[in-house]
Amino acid sequence: MPSVAAPRGGPSHVLNQIIVSPSDTDYLDQLIPSIREYSYGNRTSQLLQSLTDFASDKEAEIERMCNANHQEFVTSVQQLLRIREGTVNLSTEILDLNQSIQSSTEKLVDQKKALVESRGVRQNIDEASRALRGCLDVLQLANQVRELLSRKSYYAALRALDELQNVHVRAVTQYNIADLIQRSVPSTQRAIAEAVMADLNTWLFRIREMSQYLGELSFYATDLRKQRQQERAERAPYLAHFKLNSAIELVADEDEEYDLLNSDELSVDFSPLFECLHIHQSLGQMDAFRANYSATRKQQRDLVLNNQAFSLNDEEMASLHELLENVAGFAIVERTTMKKTPDLRSRNEVSLNYESLSTRVLTFIIQVDELWDSLCQGSINLISKSLHQIDNAENLLKVKNLVALFIQTMQSWNFPVTSFNGFLLTLFEKYSDLLKKRFSDDFLEIVSTDDYLPMPIQNEEEFEKVVNVSWYKPEQPASEMKFPCVLPFSQMYPLCCIDIRNFRSQIYFFTNDDFQNPEIVDETLEIALDELLSDRVCESLVSRLSSQYLGQISQIFVNLGHFEIACLEIEHLLSTSRSSSPTPTSYTPIKLSATEKFRSHKKTAEKRIFELVNSKIDDLVETAEYDWTSPSPPREPSNYVQTLTRYLSNIMASMLLSLPSEIKELIYFDALSHAADTILSLPLSPAVKRINPHGVSALALDVQYLTDFVSGLNNPILLQNLDELTQTVSLMQAENSEEFYDVALRNRKYGRVDPMRGPEVLEKLTRTVEAQTTAGGAVADRFAALGQRWGMGKG
Repeated sequence: MPSVAAPRGGPSHVLNQIIVSPSDTDYLDQLIPSIREYSYGNRTSQLLQSLTDFASDKEAEIERMCNANHQEFVTSVQQLLRIREGTVNLSTEILDLNQSIQSSTEKLVDQKKALVESRGVRQNIDEASRALRGCLDVLQLANQVRELLSRKSYYAALRALDELQNVHVRAVTQYNIADLIQRSVPSTQRAIAEAVMADLNTWLFRIREMSQYLGELSFYATDLRKQRQQERAERAPYLAHFKLNSAIELVADEDEEYDLLNSDELSVDFSPLFECLHIHQSLGQMDAFRANYSATRKQQRDLVLNNQAFSLNDEEMASLHELLENVAGFAIVERTTMKKTPDLRSRNEVSLNYESLSTRVLTFIIQVDELWDSLCQGSINLISKSLHQIDNAENLLKVKNLVALFIQTMQSWNFPVTSFNGFLLTLFEKYSDLLKKRFSDDFLEIVSTDDYLPMPIQNEEEFEKVVNVSWYKPEQPASEMKFPCVLPFSQMYPLCCIDIRNFRSQIYFFTNDDFQNPEIVDETLEIALDELLSDRVCESLVSRLSSQYLGQISQIFVNLGHFEIACLEIEHLLSTSRSSSPTPTSYTPIKLSATEKFRSHKKTAEKRIFELVNSKIDDLVETAEYDWTSPSPPREPSNYVQTLTRYLSNIMASMLLSLPSEIKELIYFDALSHAADTILSLPLSPAVKRINPHGVSALALDVQYLTDFVSGLNNPILLQNLDELTQTVSLMQAENSEEFYDVALRNRKYGRVDPMRGPEVLEKLTRTVEAQTTAGGAVADRFAALGQRWGMGKG
């Protein structure tokens, strides 16, 4: 019968495994693990007992079976014996194996102890290795920070330092190295900040060095824009009305893209600034960085303005170029910096402060840049202090043109230029003063060196040149004129006209390049021209009226008349060409005081001509030697009256030839009137006591000669000046002088004779002629004549 199954793992289980083993090899394979299992805990005897019991049971079973089948039993016994023998051998082997296993187990226990101990050591070593690796990582990263710092990779160094502080050091906080690293972090941050600031200072130094070149390039770019604008204006004239930096000009020029800070000529790298800014932001040191950066830039600004060698004596204006180019370059860098790094500074330059209101409206508050204002004011002060060195308008115009170029350049960068626009007014005032001084000297030289003779013209070309530069309208075109000829005015007139046109042109030169105050230019031009014409030209001409040379006085009169016409033309020219007029056709009439001054001093010159002519007439009449009691009648007119008529003819044909005909008539009128009065005063002189018929005949002959001369002038009005003289002579020749006392007859025959002088001259008349005169009487008459000539014996 099969036995009851034993629990798995017990001897029954082992026996079952042996029984079900298909072969001996499997049987051994099943037995060996069981032997090994029972050898642990000293249960080998239990196993042997189980095997023995099993064998005994099998023997009994075999015996029973043998009783049934002897042969089979015998065979089985034999097999069993062999099995037993094998079992004995196996037991011996098991015992040997057990002994071996026990010894091996002891070694295994020892090895396990050693293993446990080695595992603890290994764990300690692993922990130490991990700690060492962590510390090595920290030290390696710390060294990497230093290495990055030495390679100027400041931001990478700062990131590595941050990683070291916030990640790696935290893994080794239980070690002293963590404290050392933590204590070294601030110093390393300072080292990074100092290193990056050193690089930034180097960058700022290079920026300062290249500022002038940057400003020069900006001026050159503005010049190119102006040239392109002029070319566009030539192609489309309406574009000439749009100034540089106007919206139209900017749109027209937008195809010409030019990056001033990144071009073939110059490239400005802002990386050092960005890196420094980013690092200080990361370090939380922006306020200190802003203050440091601002202080450095202010120092550089002071270096730009504190130029002790600044001078305007140089014809090329090198100092002014250097100053304005430095200022422009400095400001452009500042503006570009503000655009690229809006948080760099407190936006003193031009700040856009964004306020977030409940309505989310962005309010832009624009403030004037303190730094830019100080640059402008400092530059203006520096230039103003040196303006006294400029003594000619051309150099001052160079200063103005350079300042205007600076203004246009800065406007293109959206800088306020109000202060420099105001400074242009100061420059214009000095410019106009220098022009006035120069042209004043020119006018004085022209007036003082003039020959005061009608201007000779040799050919038509020369005539056209004079007509073109002066305000003179010839009576006939040049093609109908015969050359050589003379013009009525002297050479000073066209020369002054040229200077007037040049003065006007040079004044308006100042209004080029978008001058913001054209009305001041117009007003200054009007005042300056008025002063020059009045004080320099007119007064200089009037001062020469004291001359005794009648030809010069006559020419001055003619010149004054032409200057009066020129003033009228200048008034119209100034009115129509005002740069401040809204349209070319809208203008306010201008009145120059010089116009009236020239007009009034024409009268002065006219009076001076009368004075000189009358003075000469007085001199000639004083040479009259009438013998009022002559014993014989005269045979020819007196020398003085012949000289007087020749003098009048000569001056009219020579010195007074260029005078207008109406002025000539006035001169004749006044001269003849004065001559008649002077001649009439001769017989009325108190020195003349008696006048006989021969004396009357001498006077009548001279008066007739003078009358014939006046009649030859073909101007009946002039004869009226002689009416009193001729009627007085007729009265002296009348047979019945009593007619004068008859009012009716007197008004009809002697109406021009003075009622008081008529009786006086009649009282001196005698009707008899003495045949002989004593010597004493002749001498007395001769002395009487001399007394009359020299004004003696009066009263």
